[in-house]
Amino acid sequence: MQLVFVLLTILGGMGLSVEAGLLGPLGAQIGKLWATFSIFGVGAALTFLMMLFLSPRNTPSFFSIPSWQLLGGVLGPIYVIILTITTPVIGIAMTMIGILAGQIFKSLMIDHFGLLGVSHRKIDSKRLIALVFIVIALILVARG
Repeated sequence: MQLVFVLLTILGGMGLSVEAGLLGPLGAQIGKLWATFSIFGVGAALTFLMMLFLSPRNTPSFFSIPSWQLLGGVLGPIYVIILTITTPVIGIAMTMIGILAGQIFKSLMIDHFGLLGVSHRKIDSKRLIALVFIVIALILVARG
């Protein structure tokens, strides 16, 4: 079952690369912020339809959850704006590896300190080696 989730995650990562490729030309045509807004507008509409037909009706009130948990609503557009700006300049591969390096580094910190309510997982040599390989990939793609 874990393999299914890993494959699903890889598929999601592939989708992010496609999104980055779409955002560059869209941002050049209509402007970076309008491109970001349009991507989130389509996503919000799709999510709303999925909520209407697929989400259970007994979910807690939106206003009852801690406000810090909504920080992703701020981080999402920042991420998309970064993709829109950087992808046309440094390419999709470099952008995605840079994003991945940042994700791995921050994920290790969050796991190690048990931040944001996640289980505490100490940084070990295997995790550090994985981060080093991502940084090496970033350097190799940058020189290519």
